[in-house]
Amino acid sequence: MAIKVLLITQWFEPESTFKGLVFARELVRQGFEVEVLTGFPNYPGGKLYPGYKIKWLQKEVIEGVPVTRVPLYPSHDSSAIGRIFNYLSFAFSALVYGLFGAKRPDVIYAYHPPLTTGITAILIRFFRRIPVVYDIQDMWPEALQATGMITNPQALRIVSKVCDWIYHRADYIVTLSPGYKRLLIERDVPEGKIDVIYNWCDEQSLAAPTGNLPNNFPGHDKFRILFAGNIGKAQALSAVLEAAEILQQTTPNICFVFLGGGLEVEQMKQRAEYKSLTNVVFLPPVPMAEVGNMLHAADVLLVHLKKAPIFSITIPSKTQAYMAVGKPILMAVDGDASSLVKEADCGAIAQSEDSISIAAAALELYHLPLEKRLVFGENSKNFYQERLSLHVGVSRFSEIFRSLVS
Repeated sequence: MAIKVLLITQWFEPESTFKGLVFARELVRQGFEVEVLTGFPNYPGGKLYPGYKIKWLQKEVIEGVPVTRVPLYPSHDSSAIGRIFNYLSFAFSALVYGLFGAKRPDVIYAYHPPLTTGITAILIRFFRRIPVVYDIQDMWPEALQATGMITNPQALRIVSKVCDWIYHRADYIVTLSPGYKRLLIERDVPEGKIDVIYNWCDEQSLAAPTGNLPNNFPGHDKFRILFAGNIGKAQALSAVLEAAEILQQTTPNICFVFLGGGLEVEQMKQRAEYKSLTNVVFLPPVPMAEVGNMLHAADVLLVHLKKAPIFSITIPSKTQAYMAVGKPILMAVDGDASSLVKEADCGAIAQSEDSISIAAAALELYHLPLEKRLVFGENSKNFYQERLSLHVGVSRFSEIFRSLVS
């Protein structure tokens, strides 16, 4: 008899999330019965997607996966109050459905962030006696402090206490990097219930991309370094603009392409215009099925995060997508992410928020023979398939789920 898994995640298709439909679909393929409990899609803009309106309950099936949507307050802007209402409203709705509406699952999988999803999962666990696997993709409160979302010391202490309450009551914890595991152990979480499972990417969309390159995508006469993803405070991409300014004076063939949306996009555009940067291009966000075209067209793919202790133990999810398409990587994130690229031997390393270091790494890749860049790309792809792929990751989740219900 198939093991029933309730996936609680605030974000799910059509929102962009790498532990969404791809994960649920693969679990079904590996023999699990899955129900997704999520909200109405509004991320990252904070506005409901076309075709959706808030209801008390909406059930749908996406590519064979049953999805239950519960109401929430749509918001995702710089207002902390708006985000708190967004998180709390989903947590409350999901709790009510999880306690009184959902068929009894054998195991609950809860995706963090936000923290409130974990609260919901633990409360359902308490009342219905169902084991919980908690997937930590952001270490709170450290990430909140690093991004400036919460700066009040008392509020951060409260968040920390709630985190500890969840961590110690979850039956199993999965993290995305060795550094996260070390931090959890330092917070007195038993090592025996923590595992590191690297994230994967949307392999299907990347393998068969759709659509065409935008008209303003730089041509082959340029050396295209592409950043794809959210452009917010955590990404701290002003340092990359400064690197572009340095290179414009010496190597104008190197071009930086920023693909995505976020809170900092307009400010970035204004800064680039003010500095008259002709080697910078901004492209609006597109569905993952179209992202693959631009990843394949780029010469190098860029990862960058703010310089902060919490990010030194983070591996940004775009790293896996970049590796899967087989491209050299310019990794400008200190710590675990850089170690991964070094281990895979698939690119160049720069220091976070260090424009000189980023420019130097870009030049290093630019001056490499094409054959060496192709080797970096092959190393990327091979490392992904052997260590980070969807099949590898979900198989390890399967083992955890089965162990909790056996």
